[in-house]
Amino acid sequence: MIKQFEFYFDFGSPYSFLAHNEIRRIEKENSIKIRYMPILLGWLFEMAGTKANADIPIKGKYMIKDCKLWAEKYNIEFKFNNYFPIMTLNLMRGVLVAEKKGFSENFINEVFDSIWKHGLDLNDNQIFEKILKTLNINSKTFLIESADHKIKDELKKRTTEAFAKGIFGAPSFIINNKVFWGQDRLEFVLNEARK
Repeated sequence: MIKQFEFYFDFGSPYSFLAHNEIRRIEKENSIKIRYMPILLGWLFEMAGTKANADIPIKGKYMIKDCKLWAEKYNIEFKFNNYFPIMTLNLMRGVLVAEKKGFSENFINEVFDSIWKHGLDLNDNQIFEKILKTLNINSKTFLIESADHKIKDELKKRTTEAFAKGIFGAPSFIINNKVFWGQDRLEFVLNEARK
């Protein structure tokens, strides 16, 4: 038996996608729901004074190879997105709308898969609107709700709160007031969740 833990993520992080897939497996095997905590990685980097791997050419090249290695290890279908980096501001706001309406799990699964499994360009609003239609979501209403100031403020607040807890990158996890950063730390997270 494992305790619930928090998973801090941004769709633009390929490592968050890898962690997400492992978390779905963990949820199924343990009959538990992990708390998905949407954050805005760009804002987090700004607060932490760091850069994304993609902004450092040698790290960016390595990240592509590393993600493929982890995907093979986890037996996850993965395609590094040719449109990377994906601007995720509206996508992350969309998670908050989906939470309020009760379809966040399907929304999160579909957006992650669209970016990192199918290689779609979610910088293109028309493609995003097609994904919403696939989920039987009224795209016009959804986009208006995602642009609401309360949603914008909520995402910023959640990101600021994450930073205050010690989160500086994605994916990150919190269990028993301990922070773990990186999808390769899931084993340590699970060990802590069993205590």
